[in-house]
Amino acid sequence: MFCRNQSSRATVARGSAMEMEVKRGRFRLSVLEDSAQDSEVQQRIEREVRIREGACKLLAACSQRDQALEASKTLLTSNSRILALMTRLQRMKEEQAMLRAGRRSSDGGCVDERLPCTAKLAISDIRIPLMWKDSEYFKNKGELHRCAVFCLLQVGTEIYDTELVIVDRTLTDVCFEEPVIFSDAPPVFSLRVELYSCCVEEDFNVGFSSRRLSRLGSSSSSTKRLSSASSSTSGSAGGSSSPGGESPVLPPALSLRGPKYHLLAHTSLSLSHVQSSFRTHDLTIADTEESSFWLPLYGNMCCRLVAQPLCMTQNVMCGKLRIRSESNPDDWRDVYGVLSGSFLKCYQQQEDTDSLETPVFTIPINKETRVRATERDPALHAQSISITSQCDGETTYTILTATSEDTHNWMEAFWQHFYDMSQWKQCCEELMKIEEPSARKTVSVTLKQGSLFHEMVSPSSSSSSSSSQSRNPLLPLNRPVSSEIQSLLSTYYNDR
Repeated sequence: MFCRNQSSRATVARGSAMEMEVKRGRFRLSVLEDSAQDSEVQQRIEREVRIREGACKLLAACSQRDQALEASKTLLTSNSRILALMTRLQRMKEEQAMLRAGRRSSDGGCVDERLPCTAKLAISDIRIPLMWKDSEYFKNKGELHRCAVFCLLQVGTEIYDTELVIVDRTLTDVCFEEPVIFSDAPPVFSLRVELYSCCVEEDFNVGFSSRRLSRLGSSSSSTKRLSSASSSTSGSAGGSSSPGGESPVLPPALSLRGPKYHLLAHTSLSLSHVQSSFRTHDLTIADTEESSFWLPLYGNMCCRLVAQPLCMTQNVMCGKLRIRSESNPDDWRDVYGVLSGSFLKCYQQQEDTDSLETPVFTIPINKETRVRATERDPALHAQSISITSQCDGETTYTILTATSEDTHNWMEAFWQHFYDMSQWKQCCEELMKIEEPSARKTVSVTLKQGSLFHEMVSPSSSSSSSSSQSRNPLLPLNRPVSSEIQSLLSTYYNDR
């Protein structure tokens, strides 16, 4: 059957009154789908709010600088996720309000029912070169300037952060080698990469002021504040929103004292930047060298950005077929066909697909392949599908299915597959390899890492340096932190 790639949707009981209302056109099924999506987004926001509170409490309790840097990073990441999710929720509320009013969304235009599949997107081996002065790097002169840096990566509402790296003049480049994977990226994705920096030499106080500490509420109180903010968002979506579509306001932030991260540079990557090899991209510098968190960036970033569209990794369509080649028109073969990636794979029987047997033969499916439904042939007593492949010379295959409905489903699957391939372009030429990230520690700060310069001079010293990075993930505290906070933060890091 045709396995269309789509997100989860609301279900309506067959024969129910709701189904009758949907059929009569008095109720849109998309409203139910949006309601289910609303609930999912709300749950994600509430979870991030709890993580945000846990990070605040941990920042109030810890006295170690390394742990304060990690807690502050977690706080910034959670705030970014809450803002993205609330913006998404506001947009969904606006779309629902437009549907109820019988109008289209604010985007306008004709909406095409055929949607492209999403993809698994991965960015890895991020390297940002530094441009130290000769006197600082080679002669080791001047004040030792040290900063804690990390990258924040965002595609839609999916936001991840990298590990924390301490940078000084002994490094020629900042490296984040672990892959970061986005599971549901559309073809028109925009991957925003932000580099944040914090000067570790600053004299900052860790923790809250005692006056504000007493006002730290529980998760339930934050949920109430969030619900009120969400309801006001919903109200504004009904037609009283401010001009320009302003972003929703974050829940009120606590007055914190501790390490503060600042945006140092950023860039945005799109589908045109995807390829299997490494590429260099321009960075936009967000501040000047007068800032305490400044690092002498060269202005570029090198990384590997790859994508795996679902049409390349999942079976788009499968079923029993009768196939003959134009070169041998009397030789009909009963096969089990599987449309996936760049091939229509033909097996002797369905069980061969589970046992990873080699297909009897394959038909290349790419942008040069022509597929059409032929008129009903009196000799075949059925409508057939003609596939013309341009690989290794022009070859035409004729396909018969059991019923006309199966023929229609196969044609629909082919058109959807061609549409997906046209949207994902170079990502469908061959399956790109994605390496899964290794398990991340609960809290860790990388104090030293090998640079491109050090790898060329002494590879062994780089490996010995990385082996000495193993640290206790939870540093000692001056005063106890509840197990609930520790568990919440542990869950946060493990889930990423």
